Amino acid sequence: MDEQGKDDGRGGERIRVELDGVPETLLWNLYQRSVEAARPEGRVLDDPRAVELVERIDYPFSRFGGGDGLAQWHALRIACLDAEVRRFLAAHPGGTVVALGEGLETQFWRVDDGLVRWLSVDLPETVAVRDRLLPADPPRRRTLACSALDLRWMDEVEPGTPPQNVLVTAQGLLMYLPPRDVRKLIARCAERFPGGSFLFDAVPRAMVARSQAAQERGTGSGSGGGYRAPAWQWGMNAGEYRKVASASPRIAEVRRLVLPRGRGLFAVAPVSHLVPGLRSARLSIVAVRFGPADYRNGVARS
Repeated sequence: MDEQGKDDGRGGERIRVELDGVPETLLWNLYQRSVEAARPEGRVLDDPRAVELVERIDYPFSRFGGGDGLAQWHALRIACLDAEVRRFLAAHPGGTVVALGEGLETQFWRVDDGLVRWLSVDLPETVAVRDRLLPADPPRRRTLACSALDLRWMDEVEPGTPPQNVLVTAQGLLMYLPPRDVRKLIARCAERFPGGSFLFDAVPRAMVARSQAAQERGTGSGSGGGYRAPAWQWGMNAGEYRKVASASPRIAEVRRLVLPRGRGLFAVAPVSHLVPGLRSARLSIVAVRFGPADYRNGVARS
């Protein structure tokens, strides 16, 4: 739910946004991006739309806490995901990106090459907020109000689109789904888009366990300022990424992506998956490539 709120300091009214549960996490993600993008120099992510949105939204963002370190860590994750989307678009000019659970992500504007077709899929309450805050969908960008698990979104990919030209992204989404639904979603994408790709991030299993334990205690998985995020349901340790292939015999390749280099202590980000203390606290970012229609367990059957 959203409505007009206070003045935004530029002569316009700020828009009040009231969400809870998983949809509210879109505000946490937006805020962390904006903190990093607002740095005058040395920032690892350019996202002026995120900065603008935080200025326009009437919401107590200070409850998220975190500070510069958390914002940079989050921004490095986003920069890694952006780079993979750009790589896909360079290999598939005019390709289609299906962004599941996109929230107030502004990735379209960060990676737009003037050719990409973009389908944003999210819950109705989230789409209502997007419609209020983001520019109207142009011909190359469309929005569908439905759950990522409601697979009718697959029918919304433009007819005639070669399946190998489809990239499905699930950024900050899968950890909120039951494990069986994660496997099912990946498997169905592999079946529907042979030759296509799937991009996602995953939190370590230990963090999932702590999140669930905090929920059972009634304290939630807070990040400061009184905010309590919903409990995560699914996770994957850094060394387990190859196991994603077990979700479907149609999966041809699974790659673990490397974070870009950050500033200060975050200069170690590219090798953070090798550092014991950091390995257990970082998300894995994984790119999956599906085999062609006749592909099964490493063999193309013609």
